[in-house]
Amino acid sequence: MTARLSLAGLESLPPGISRPAYSRDGLSAGILHFGVGNFHRAHQAVYLDDLFNTGNDHDWAIVGAGVLPSDEKMRQMLAGQDYLSSVVEQEADRSEARVTGSMVDFLSPELPEEIIARLADPAIRIVSLTITEGGYFIDAASGAFDPAHPEIVADGANPGHPRTVFGLIVAGLKRRREAGIAPFTVMSCDNVPHNGTVTRNAVIGLARLSDPAFADWIGDNVAFPNGMVDRITPATGDREREILASQFGIKDSWPVFCEGFKQWVLEDDFPAGRPALENVGVQFVPDVTPYEVMKIRILNGGHAAIGYPAGLMDIHFVHEAMEDPLVSAFLEKVEREEIIPVVPPVPDTDLDDYFQVVKTRFANPKIGDTVRRLCLDGSNRQPKFIVPSINDCLKAGRDITGLALESALWCRYCYGVTDSGKVIEPNDPNWPRLQEVARQAKSDPLAWLAMKDIYGELAASEIFHPAFAKALGALWADGTKATLKRYLRGAL
Repeated sequence: MTARLSLAGLESLPPGISRPAYSRDGLSAGILHFGVGNFHRAHQAVYLDDLFNTGNDHDWAIVGAGVLPSDEKMRQMLAGQDYLSSVVEQEADRSEARVTGSMVDFLSPELPEEIIARLADPAIRIVSLTITEGGYFIDAASGAFDPAHPEIVADGANPGHPRTVFGLIVAGLKRRREAGIAPFTVMSCDNVPHNGTVTRNAVIGLARLSDPAFADWIGDNVAFPNGMVDRITPATGDREREILASQFGIKDSWPVFCEGFKQWVLEDDFPAGRPALENVGVQFVPDVTPYEVMKIRILNGGHAAIGYPAGLMDIHFVHEAMEDPLVSAFLEKVEREEIIPVVPPVPDTDLDDYFQVVKTRFANPKIGDTVRRLCLDGSNRQPKFIVPSINDCLKAGRDITGLALESALWCRYCYGVTDSGKVIEPNDPNWPRLQEVARQAKSDPLAWLAMKDIYGELAASEIFHPAFAKALGALWADGTKATLKRYLRGAL
Protein backbone atom coordinates (compact mmCIF):
# COMPACT_ATOMS: atom_id res chain seq x y z
CA MET A 1 0.00 0.00 0.00
CA THR A 2 1.32 3.43 -0.89
CA ALA A 3 0.70 6.81 0.72
CA ARG A 4 0.48 9.92 -1.44
CA LEU A 5 2.97 12.54 -0.36
CA SER A 6 1.36 15.54 1.39
CA LEU A 7 1.56 17.46 4.64
CA ALA A 8 -1.60 15.80 5.86
CA GLY A 9 -0.18 12.36 5.07
CA LEU A 10 3.25 12.73 6.70
CA GLU A 11 2.25 10.84 9.81
CA SER A 12 0.92 7.93 7.77
CA LEU A 13 4.17 7.35 5.90
CA PRO A 14 5.72 3.93 6.51
CA PRO A 15 8.19 3.55 9.40
CA GLY A 16 11.81 4.30 8.59
CA ILE A 17 11.05 7.25 6.30
CA SER A 18 12.75 10.39 7.61
CA ARG A 19 10.51 13.43 7.58
CA PRO A 20 10.82 17.06 8.68
CA ALA A 21 11.36 17.40 12.43
CA TYR A 22 10.10 20.98 12.24
CA SER A 23 6.68 22.49 11.69
CA ARG A 24 6.21 23.88 8.21
CA ASP A 25 4.05 26.60 9.76
CA GLY A 26 7.17 27.87 11.50
CA LEU A 27 9.13 28.43 8.27
CA SER A 28 9.40 31.71 6.40
CA ALA A 29 11.08 32.36 3.08
CA GLY A 30 14.60 33.81 2.90
CA ILE A 31 15.78 32.33 -0.42
CA LEU A 32 14.23 32.56 -3.87
CA HIS A 33 15.53 29.83 -6.17
CA PHE A 34 15.42 29.68 -9.97
CA GLY A 35 15.61 26.22 -11.52
CA VAL A 36 13.79 23.77 -9.26
CA GLY A 37 15.14 20.58 -10.79
CA ASN A 38 16.33 17.30 -9.36
CA PHE A 39 19.81 18.54 -8.49
CA HIS A 40 18.53 21.48 -6.47
CA ARG A 41 16.13 19.26 -4.55
CA ALA A 42 18.89 16.71 -3.85
CA HIS A 43 21.46 19.33 -2.85
CA GLN A 44 20.62 22.85 -1.60
CA ALA A 45 17.13 21.86 -0.45
CA VAL A 46 18.54 18.86 1.46
CA TYR A 47 21.22 20.94 3.20
CA LEU A 48 18.54 23.41 4.30
CA ASP A 49 16.25 20.61 5.43
CA ASP A 50 19.14 19.25 7.54
CA LEU A 51 19.65 22.71 9.03
CA PHE A 52 15.96 23.20 9.80
CA ASN A 53 15.92 19.79 11.49
CA THR A 54 18.42 21.17 14.04
CA GLY A 55 15.77 23.68 15.07
CA ASN A 56 17.62 26.69 13.67
CA ASP A 57 17.38 29.28 10.87
CA HIS A 58 13.73 28.70 10.03
CA ASP A 59 13.59 32.07 8.29
CA TRP A 60 15.65 30.73 5.36
CA ALA A 61 13.05 28.55 3.60
CA ILE A 62 12.99 28.35 -0.19
CA VAL A 63 10.55 29.88 -2.62
CA GLY A 64 10.93 28.30 -6.05
CA ALA A 65 10.55 30.34 -9.22
CA GLY A 66 10.03 29.14 -12.75
CA VAL A 67 11.14 30.86 -15.95
CA LEU A 68 10.79 28.24 -18.66
CA PRO A 69 7.39 26.88 -19.74
CA SER A 70 8.54 23.41 -18.64
CA ASP A 71 8.92 24.71 -15.07
CA GLU A 72 5.15 24.98 -14.80
CA LYS A 73 4.78 21.20 -14.86
CA MET A 74 7.18 20.84 -11.95
CA ARG A 75 5.40 23.64 -10.08
CA GLN A 76 2.01 21.97 -10.43
CA MET A 77 3.33 18.59 -9.31
CA LEU A 78 5.06 20.01 -6.25
CA ALA A 79 2.10 22.24 -5.36
CA GLY A 80 -0.07 19.10 -5.40
CA GLN A 81 2.06 17.62 -2.63
CA ASP A 82 2.51 20.79 -0.55
CA TYR A 83 6.02 21.37 -1.99
CA LEU A 84 7.36 18.31 -0.23
CA SER A 85 9.94 16.12 -2.00
CA SER A 86 10.90 12.49 -1.59
CA VAL A 87 14.67 12.10 -1.77
CA VAL A 88 16.09 8.58 -2.03
CA GLU A 89 19.79 8.17 -1.30
CA GLN A 90 21.16 5.02 -2.89
CA GLU A 91 24.47 3.31 -2.24
CA ALA A 92 25.60 -0.21 -3.09
CA ASP A 93 24.78 -1.48 0.40
CA ARG A 94 21.80 0.70 1.34
CA SER A 95 18.86 2.77 0.18
CA GLU A 96 17.27 5.38 2.40
CA ALA A 97 14.27 7.61 1.73
CA ARG A 98 13.48 10.93 3.33
CA VAL A 99 10.94 13.67 2.85
CA THR A 100 12.22 17.24 2.73
CA GLY A 101 10.14 20.30 3.51
CA SER A 102 12.50 23.24 2.98
CA MET A 103 10.47 24.66 0.07
CA VAL A 104 7.33 26.58 1.01
CA ASP A 105 6.15 28.06 -2.29
CA PHE A 106 6.77 27.96 -6.05
CA LEU A 107 6.04 30.91 -8.33
CA SER A 108 4.74 30.29 -11.82
CA PRO A 109 6.75 31.23 -14.92
CA GLU A 110 3.48 32.60 -16.25
CA LEU A 111 3.49 35.35 -13.60
CA PRO A 112 6.79 37.24 -13.90
CA GLU A 113 5.41 40.28 -12.05
CA GLU A 114 4.73 38.08 -9.03
CA ILE A 115 8.34 36.87 -9.19
CA ILE A 116 9.67 40.44 -9.32
CA ALA A 117 7.48 41.41 -6.37
CA ARG A 118 8.86 38.52 -4.33
CA LEU A 119 12.43 39.44 -5.34
CA ALA A 120 11.72 42.90 -3.90
CA ASP A 121 10.53 41.46 -0.59
CA PRO A 122 13.07 42.39 2.14
CA ALA A 123 12.73 38.88 3.56
CA ILE A 124 14.45 37.46 0.45
CA ARG A 125 18.15 37.84 1.15
CA ILE A 126 19.57 35.24 -1.22
CA VAL A 127 18.61 34.47 -4.83
CA SER A 128 20.04 31.14 -5.97
CA LEU A 129 20.17 29.43 -9.35
CA THR A 130 20.49 25.99 -10.91
CA ILE A 131 19.86 26.78 -14.58
CA THR A 132 22.43 24.32 -16.10
CA GLU A 133 25.83 25.01 -17.61
CA GLY A 134 24.23 26.25 -20.82
CA GLY A 135 21.90 28.78 -19.17
CA TYR A 136 24.28 31.71 -18.73
CA PHE A 137 24.25 33.20 -22.24
CA ILE A 138 27.94 32.66 -22.84
CA ASP A 139 29.40 33.53 -26.25
CA ALA A 140 30.92 30.29 -27.50
CA ALA A 141 33.83 31.96 -29.26
CA SER A 142 34.96 34.31 -26.49
CA GLY A 143 33.75 32.52 -23.37
CA ALA A 144 32.29 35.83 -22.15
CA PHE A 145 28.71 36.93 -21.57
CA ASP A 146 26.88 37.41 -24.88
CA PRO A 147 24.90 40.69 -24.85
CA ALA A 148 23.81 40.01 -28.45
CA HIS A 149 21.83 36.87 -27.63
CA PRO A 150 18.23 37.45 -28.81
CA GLU A 151 16.73 36.76 -25.37
CA ILE A 152 19.14 39.17 -23.72
CA VAL A 153 18.54 41.81 -26.38
CA ALA A 154 14.79 41.46 -25.79
CA ASP A 155 15.15 41.92 -22.02
CA GLY A 156 17.53 44.83 -22.51
CA ALA A 157 14.99 46.59 -24.72
CA ASN A 158 12.11 45.89 -22.34
CA PRO A 159 13.53 45.76 -18.79
CA GLY A 160 10.14 46.27 -17.20
CA HIS A 161 8.84 42.99 -18.59
CA PRO A 162 11.76 40.53 -18.46
CA ARG A 163 11.58 36.92 -19.54
CA THR A 164 15.03 35.62 -18.57
CA VAL A 165 16.36 34.75 -15.11
CA PHE A 166 18.83 37.60 -15.32
CA GLY A 167 16.20 40.06 -16.48
CA LEU A 168 14.07 39.15 -13.48
CA ILE A 169 17.03 39.53 -11.12
CA VAL A 170 17.85 42.97 -12.56
CA ALA A 171 14.20 44.05 -12.22
CA GLY A 172 14.07 42.79 -8.64
CA LEU A 173 17.29 44.59 -7.69
CA LYS A 174 16.08 47.83 -9.26
CA ARG A 175 12.82 47.67 -7.35
CA ARG A 176 14.69 47.10 -4.10
CA ARG A 177 16.99 50.04 -4.73
CA GLU A 178 14.04 52.31 -5.48
CA ALA A 179 12.40 51.22 -2.21
CA GLY A 180 15.58 51.66 -0.19
CA ILE A 181 15.91 47.93 0.49
CA ALA A 182 19.38 46.36 0.66
CA PRO A 183 20.17 44.06 -2.29
CA PHE A 184 20.05 40.29 -2.03
CA THR A 185 23.08 38.06 -2.65
CA VAL A 186 23.03 36.13 -5.93
CA MET A 187 24.32 32.56 -5.49
CA SER A 188 24.83 30.24 -8.46
CA CYS A 189 24.69 26.53 -7.66
CA ASP A 190 25.54 25.39 -11.19
CA ASN A 191 28.49 23.30 -12.26
CA VAL A 192 30.24 26.22 -13.95
CA PRO A 193 33.81 27.37 -13.27
CA HIS A 194 33.72 30.59 -11.19
CA ASN A 195 29.93 30.41 -11.28
CA GLY A 196 29.53 33.53 -9.18
CA THR A 197 31.69 35.57 -11.52
CA VAL A 198 29.84 34.20 -14.55
CA THR A 199 26.51 35.14 -12.94
CA ARG A 200 27.79 38.60 -12.05
CA ASN A 201 28.85 39.19 -15.65
CA ALA A 202 25.41 38.13 -16.92
CA VAL A 203 23.45 40.32 -14.49
CA ILE A 204 25.63 43.39 -14.95
CA GLY A 205 25.94 42.83 -18.71
CA LEU A 206 22.17 42.73 -19.12
CA ALA A 207 21.61 45.76 -16.87
CA ARG A 208 24.13 47.75 -18.88
CA LEU A 209 21.97 47.42 -22.01
CA SER A 210 19.21 49.56 -20.51
CA ASP A 211 20.76 51.45 -17.59
CA PRO A 212 24.58 51.68 -17.42
CA ALA A 213 24.51 53.61 -14.15
CA PHE A 214 22.41 50.90 -12.52
CA ALA A 215 24.80 48.27 -13.88
CA ASP A 216 27.61 50.07 -12.07
CA TRP A 217 25.51 50.15 -8.89
CA ILE A 218 25.04 46.36 -9.10
CA GLY A 219 28.78 45.91 -9.52
CA ASP A 220 29.44 48.02 -6.41
CA ASN A 221 26.68 46.66 -4.15
CA VAL A 222 25.66 43.08 -5.01
CA ALA A 223 27.61 39.98 -3.93
CA PHE A 224 28.02 36.97 -6.23
CA PRO A 225 29.94 34.29 -4.27
CA ASN A 226 31.56 31.45 -6.19
CA GLY A 227 30.71 27.91 -5.15
CA MET A 228 31.42 24.28 -5.97
CA VAL A 229 28.54 21.82 -5.82
CA ASP A 230 28.55 18.05 -6.18
CA ARG A 231 26.04 15.24 -6.01
CA ILE A 232 25.20 12.71 -8.71
CA THR A 233 21.48 13.05 -9.38
CA PRO A 234 19.95 11.24 -12.37
CA ALA A 235 16.73 12.16 -14.08
CA THR A 236 13.44 10.88 -12.69
CA GLY A 237 11.50 8.32 -14.69
CA ASP A 238 9.02 5.52 -14.18
CA ARG A 239 11.82 3.34 -12.77
CA GLU A 240 12.33 5.75 -9.87
CA ARG A 241 8.63 6.22 -9.21
CA GLU A 242 8.12 2.44 -9.11
CA ILE A 243 11.05 1.89 -6.73
CA LEU A 244 9.74 4.59 -4.39
CA ALA A 245 6.27 3.05 -4.36
CA SER A 246 7.30 -0.60 -4.06
CA GLN A 247 10.23 -0.28 -1.65
CA PHE A 248 9.20 2.72 0.44
CA GLY A 249 5.42 2.94 0.10
CA ILE A 250 5.37 6.55 -1.11
CA LYS A 251 3.56 7.91 -4.13
CA ASP A 252 5.39 11.02 -5.34
CA SER A 253 4.79 12.70 -8.69
CA TRP A 254 8.47 13.66 -9.07
CA PRO A 255 10.79 11.96 -6.57
CA VAL A 256 14.53 12.59 -6.51
CA PHE A 257 17.06 9.76 -6.52
CA CYS A 258 20.70 10.48 -5.74
CA GLU A 259 23.86 9.07 -4.27
CA GLY A 260 24.67 9.40 -0.56
CA PHE A 261 27.67 11.63 -1.22
CA LYS A 262 27.20 15.39 -1.39
CA GLN A 263 29.57 18.34 -1.22
CA TRP A 264 29.19 22.11 -1.23
CA VAL A 265 32.08 24.57 -0.96
CA LEU A 266 31.20 28.29 -0.85
CA GLU A 267 33.00 31.59 -0.63
CA ASP A 268 31.66 33.38 2.44
CA ASP A 269 30.40 36.59 0.82
CA PHE A 270 26.83 37.21 1.99
CA PRO A 271 26.36 40.87 3.04
CA ALA A 272 22.61 40.36 3.58
CA GLY A 273 23.18 37.35 5.83
CA ARG A 274 22.98 33.63 5.27
CA PRO A 275 21.86 30.42 6.98
CA ALA A 276 24.44 28.65 9.16
CA LEU A 277 25.06 25.93 6.61
CA GLU A 278 28.49 25.20 8.06
CA ASN A 279 26.59 23.37 10.82
CA VAL A 280 25.39 20.77 8.30
CA GLY A 281 28.55 20.17 6.30
CA VAL A 282 28.95 23.09 3.90
CA GLN A 283 32.56 24.31 3.66
CA PHE A 284 33.02 28.09 3.67
CA VAL A 285 36.38 29.13 2.23
CA PRO A 286 38.10 32.36 1.10
CA ASP A 287 38.63 31.01 -2.44
CA VAL A 288 36.70 28.15 -3.98
CA THR A 289 38.96 27.86 -7.04
CA PRO A 290 41.11 24.86 -5.93
CA TYR A 291 38.05 22.79 -5.02
CA GLU A 292 36.31 23.80 -8.22
CA VAL A 293 39.25 22.81 -10.44
CA MET A 294 39.60 19.47 -8.63
CA LYS A 295 35.96 18.58 -9.06
CA ILE A 296 35.54 19.78 -12.64
CA ARG A 297 38.66 18.08 -13.94
CA ILE A 298 38.72 14.83 -11.94
CA LEU A 299 35.00 14.10 -11.55
CA ASN A 300 33.43 15.84 -14.55
CA GLY A 301 36.43 15.11 -16.75
CA GLY A 302 36.19 11.51 -15.56
CA HIS A 303 32.53 11.40 -16.56
CA ALA A 304 33.52 12.44 -20.07
CA ALA A 305 36.29 9.85 -20.15
CA ILE A 306 33.92 6.98 -19.45
CA GLY A 307 30.83 8.40 -21.14
CA TYR A 308 31.87 8.50 -24.78
CA PRO A 309 33.55 5.09 -25.06
CA ALA A 310 30.65 3.55 -23.13
CA GLY A 311 28.15 5.30 -25.39
CA LEU A 312 29.87 3.99 -28.52
CA MET A 313 29.85 0.49 -27.01
CA ASP A 314 26.07 0.62 -26.31
CA ILE A 315 26.49 0.56 -22.52
CA HIS A 316 23.42 2.05 -20.84
CA PHE A 317 24.25 2.69 -17.15
CA VAL A 318 27.32 4.35 -15.68
CA HIS A 319 27.96 1.53 -13.22
CA GLU A 320 27.92 -0.90 -16.16
CA ALA A 321 30.58 1.24 -17.83
CA MET A 322 32.72 0.96 -14.70
CA GLU A 323 32.28 -2.82 -14.81
CA ASP A 324 33.72 -2.92 -18.33
CA PRO A 325 37.47 -3.55 -17.94
CA LEU A 326 38.44 -1.41 -20.93
CA VAL A 327 36.41 1.62 -19.90
CA SER A 328 37.47 1.51 -16.26
CA ALA A 329 41.13 1.02 -17.22
CA PHE A 330 40.93 3.95 -19.64
CA LEU A 331 39.55 6.14 -16.85
CA GLU A 332 42.30 5.00 -14.48
CA LYS A 333 45.13 5.63 -16.94
CA VAL A 334 44.01 9.01 -18.30
CA GLU A 335 43.21 10.33 -14.81
CA ARG A 336 46.46 9.24 -13.18
CA GLU A 337 48.78 10.09 -16.06
CA GLU A 338 47.21 13.21 -17.59
CA ILE A 339 44.46 14.79 -15.48
CA ILE A 340 45.44 14.52 -11.82
CA PRO A 341 49.10 15.51 -12.31
CA VAL A 342 48.07 18.99 -13.57
CA VAL A 343 45.41 19.66 -10.92
CA PRO A 344 46.76 22.29 -8.48
CA PRO A 345 46.94 21.39 -4.78
CA VAL A 346 43.71 21.59 -2.77
CA PRO A 347 43.74 22.52 0.95
CA ASP A 348 43.41 19.50 3.25
CA THR A 349 42.72 17.19 0.31
CA ASP A 350 44.64 14.22 -1.10
CA LEU A 351 43.85 14.06 -4.83
CA ASP A 352 44.45 10.31 -5.02
CA ASP A 353 42.00 9.74 -2.18
CA TYR A 354 39.51 12.04 -3.91
CA PHE A 355 39.82 10.02 -7.13
CA GLN A 356 39.22 6.77 -5.22
CA VAL A 357 35.98 8.23 -3.87
CA VAL A 358 35.01 9.36 -7.38
CA LYS A 359 35.50 5.84 -8.77
CA THR A 360 33.38 4.36 -5.99
CA ARG A 361 30.64 6.86 -6.78
CA PHE A 362 30.75 6.07 -10.50
CA ALA A 363 30.47 2.35 -9.73
CA ASN A 364 27.35 2.72 -7.56
CA PRO A 365 24.99 0.07 -9.00
CA LYS A 366 21.81 1.55 -7.53
CA ILE A 367 21.93 5.15 -8.62
CA GLY A 368 20.72 4.43 -12.15
CA ASP A 369 22.83 7.19 -13.71
CA THR A 370 22.91 6.83 -17.48
CA VAL A 371 25.77 7.02 -19.94
CA ARG A 372 23.62 9.24 -22.13
CA ARG A 373 23.45 11.84 -19.34
CA LEU A 374 27.24 11.86 -19.12
CA CYS A 375 27.45 12.44 -22.86
CA LEU A 376 24.94 15.30 -22.83
CA ASP A 377 25.94 18.83 -23.84
CA GLY A 378 29.56 18.15 -24.71
CA SER A 379 29.84 21.44 -26.58
CA ASN A 380 29.39 23.27 -23.24
CA ARG A 381 31.21 20.75 -21.08
CA GLN A 382 34.33 19.82 -23.04
CA PRO A 383 35.78 23.37 -22.96
CA LYS A 384 35.38 23.38 -19.18
CA PHE A 385 36.10 19.77 -18.22
CA ILE A 386 38.70 18.50 -20.71
CA VAL A 387 40.37 21.27 -22.73
CA PRO A 388 41.97 22.98 -19.67
CA SER A 389 43.71 19.70 -18.77
CA ILE A 390 44.98 19.37 -22.34
CA ASN A 391 46.39 22.89 -22.29
CA ASP A 392 48.05 22.41 -18.90
CA CYS A 393 49.61 19.10 -19.99
CA LEU A 394 51.02 20.73 -23.11
CA LYS A 395 52.44 23.62 -21.08
CA ALA A 396 54.07 21.15 -18.70
CA GLY A 397 55.43 18.99 -21.51
CA ARG A 398 53.32 16.02 -20.42
CA ASP A 399 51.76 13.33 -22.59
CA ILE A 400 48.25 14.04 -23.94
CA THR A 401 47.56 10.75 -25.75
CA GLY A 402 44.65 9.81 -23.47
CA LEU A 403 43.05 13.23 -23.57
CA ALA A 404 43.43 13.29 -27.36
CA LEU A 405 41.65 9.91 -27.43
CA GLU A 406 38.86 11.27 -25.19
CA SER A 407 38.40 14.17 -27.61
CA ALA A 408 38.34 11.77 -30.55
CA LEU A 409 35.77 9.60 -28.77
CA TRP A 410 33.54 12.64 -28.35
CA CYS A 411 33.94 13.47 -32.03
CA ARG A 412 33.15 9.88 -33.01
CA TYR A 413 30.08 9.91 -30.72
CA CYS A 414 28.78 13.09 -32.34
CA TYR A 415 28.85 11.33 -35.72
CA GLY A 416 25.58 9.88 -34.43
CA VAL A 417 26.05 6.12 -34.75
CA THR A 418 27.52 3.64 -32.24
CA ASP A 419 30.04 0.96 -33.20
CA SER A 420 27.17 -1.50 -33.62
CA GLY A 421 25.32 0.82 -36.00
CA LYS A 422 22.72 2.00 -33.50
CA VAL A 423 21.57 5.60 -34.04
CA ILE A 424 22.56 8.04 -31.28
CA GLU A 425 19.69 10.44 -30.78
CA PRO A 426 20.57 14.17 -30.58
CA ASN A 427 22.29 14.80 -27.26
CA ASP A 428 23.54 18.38 -27.38
CA PRO A 429 21.97 21.81 -27.96
CA ASN A 430 24.38 22.14 -30.90
CA TRP A 431 23.87 18.61 -32.23
CA PRO A 432 23.26 19.50 -35.92
CA ARG A 433 26.50 21.48 -36.06
CA LEU A 434 28.47 18.85 -34.17
CA GLN A 435 27.17 16.04 -36.33
CA GLU A 436 28.02 17.90 -39.53
CA VAL A 437 31.57 18.66 -38.37
CA ALA A 438 32.04 15.10 -37.04
CA ARG A 439 31.22 13.77 -40.49
CA GLN A 440 33.74 16.14 -42.06
CA ALA A 441 36.31 15.07 -39.49
CA LYS A 442 36.09 11.42 -40.56
CA SER A 443 38.28 12.34 -43.52
CA ASP A 444 39.65 15.65 -42.19
CA PRO A 445 40.28 15.51 -38.40
CA LEU A 446 41.39 19.12 -38.36
CA ALA A 447 37.81 20.16 -39.09
CA TRP A 448 36.85 19.09 -35.55
CA LEU A 449 39.66 20.97 -33.84
CA ALA A 450 38.89 24.03 -35.95
CA MET A 451 35.89 24.71 -33.66
CA LYS A 452 37.73 27.49 -31.82
CA ASP A 453 34.85 28.10 -29.43
CA ILE A 454 35.64 24.67 -28.01
CA TYR A 455 39.33 24.04 -28.66
CA GLY A 456 40.80 27.53 -28.88
CA GLU A 457 44.21 27.32 -30.54
CA LEU A 458 44.69 23.56 -30.08
CA ALA A 459 44.24 22.96 -33.81
CA ALA A 460 47.62 24.59 -34.28
CA SER A 461 49.33 22.37 -31.71
CA GLU A 462 52.02 20.23 -33.32
CA ILE A 463 51.52 17.72 -30.51
CA PHE A 464 47.77 17.60 -29.93
CA HIS A 465 46.60 17.79 -33.55
CA PRO A 466 48.44 14.65 -34.76
CA ALA A 467 47.56 12.75 -31.57
CA PHE A 468 43.88 13.55 -32.07
CA ALA A 469 44.00 12.62 -35.77
CA LYS A 470 45.70 9.30 -34.96
CA ALA A 471 43.13 8.44 -32.28
CA LEU A 472 40.16 9.34 -34.49
CA GLY A 473 41.60 7.34 -37.37
CA ALA A 474 42.01 4.32 -35.10
CA LEU A 475 38.43 4.60 -33.88
CA TRP A 476 37.11 4.58 -37.44
CA ALA A 477 39.46 1.84 -38.62
CA ASP A 478 39.30 -0.54 -35.65
CA GLY A 479 36.43 0.51 -33.38
CA THR A 480 36.30 1.64 -29.78
CA LYS A 481 37.32 -1.60 -28.06
CA ALA A 482 40.40 -2.19 -30.19
CA THR A 483 41.47 1.44 -29.88
CA LEU A 484 41.15 1.38 -26.09
CA LYS A 485 43.25 -1.80 -26.01
CA ARG A 486 45.97 -0.11 -28.10
CA TYR A 487 45.99 2.90 -25.80
CA LEU A 488 46.16 0.78 -22.66
CA ARG A 489 49.20 -1.13 -23.92
CA GLY A 490 50.90 2.10 -24.98
CA ALA A 491 50.61 1.47 -28.73
CA LEU A 492 48.36 4.33 -29.80
